[in-house]
Amino acid sequence: MSSRFTTLNAQGMDTETAYRLLCGVVVPRPVAWITSVDADGLVNAAPFSSYNYVAHSPPMLAVNIGERRGALKDTARNITRSREFVVNVATEANMELMHQCSAEFAPHVSEVQALGLELLPSQQVKAPRLAASPVQMECRLHQAVRLGRLNTLYIGEVLAFHLSDEVFDGKYVDSVRMRPVARLGGPYYAALGEVFQRPILQSPPSAATPAKP
Repeated sequence: MSSRFTTLNAQGMDTETAYRLLCGVVVPRPVAWITSVDADGLVNAAPFSSYNYVAHSPPMLAVNIGERRGALKDTARNITRSREFVVNVATEANMELMHQCSAEFAPHVSEVQALGLELLPSQQVKAPRLAASPVQMECRLHQAVRLGRLNTLYIGEVLAFHLSDEVFDGKYVDSVRMRPVARLGGPYYAALGEVFQRPILQSPPSAATPAKP
């Protein structure tokens, strides 16, 4: 590894440069393919890669959605209004459809209708699930945290997991069989590639295990 580095001062860095650097170094990033519903019942589907889980008791997910040209994106506006959304896992099998949903559709155009995406009804939220995904998570907005000049972190509590028998054995999700895709910098996505196995060195969280002080 080279010991020569280029150092860039991030204080006052322009938005485009900061975005490009973060997307290039914070990799791989899982993709949240989010379905939401607007005030007229129009279903929106859009992918976001600034996303992860942030709590497990209760289970919570967080997705960062930036503004576009000073306005909320459709997904952010729908979540703010309805306080509900569904996260559908993006996989190799549905990657092309997911990627097509990243195009800039007009607010009155449903990506679901335009691309012919099959929907499944949710049980606890109005936003439907995407049948193309083997894992869907119904979420209720827990809080929205404004970050910096353009971003808001939407934290959602998972109300229900929908897990395909193809990837779930009743206890564990087979992440390898699920074949998720991740976002890299620029126009690139990635699959799991080589998977490394190591022994688990920590006990999983449990209500029976007292928290450390």
